[in-house]
Amino acid sequence: MTLTILDVRGVWKSFDDHPVLRGINLEVGAHEAIALIGASGSGKSTLLRCINGLETVDAGDIILDGDVDVTSFDTDLDIVRRRIGIVFQSYNLFPHMTVLDNIALAPRKVLGRSRSESTEQAKALLARFGLESKSDEYPDRLSGGQAQRVAIIRALAMEPEIMLFDEITSALDPLLVGEVLDAVRELKAGGLTIVMATHEMTFARDVADQVCFLHDGVVLEQGPATQIFGEPIQPQTQQFLSRLSH
Repeated sequence: MTLTILDVRGVWKSFDDHPVLRGINLEVGAHEAIALIGASGSGKSTLLRCINGLETVDAGDIILDGDVDVTSFDTDLDIVRRRIGIVFQSYNLFPHMTVLDNIALAPRKVLGRSRSESTEQAKALLARFGLESKSDEYPDRLSGGQAQRVAIIRALAMEPEIMLFDEITSALDPLLVGEVLDAVRELKAGGLTIVMATHEMTFARDVADQVCFLHDGVVLEQGPATQIFGEPIQPQTQQFLSRLSH
């Protein structure tokens, strides 16, 4: 049986009296990849931001590793964010710093690593993802795909237990999407626990262990990728997937 590393229990979240999450329940097993699919506005990004503590919840609990409640007022969110990394569709790299310095900064400042240790780790990660030649470049000299991979590497440098990906290919030229998705595939193959909101249905079908279809702020249907894409049960899931295939 897979150990549950993240347990989302009855989470509600509203903005200006508009409910965006309406009682979300989700269990994530260690080393699993979970894909969140659904129309824009269904709550995928908000759910990821709540998991990382970037948004407070109105009700419910988010339990990390069985003992840390992300939603509790006395939880140190800095510690949570060391354990749960997040990458957004916008890369958010520091424009005045080289690629290498972008990656090495947080391990040095937050984890207290030496400059030499954090630099060596950054170089190793860049080599792992085929970007060693870009270490001295500045972000504005990178393609969108390269910049997004650097953003992923920067999050990985903190050695998180879970990685959250929020539509990380939606701002990219279609020709650059593949190289970013290949990086996520490599992380999945290495056993990292992943929760990703994505519009890339073929990728979700190929990589995800479980797929969750969000509709109007609830997980309307959840199951193995083969079931969700092959034999979806809920009419709304069927309609969503049929629209995408035309």
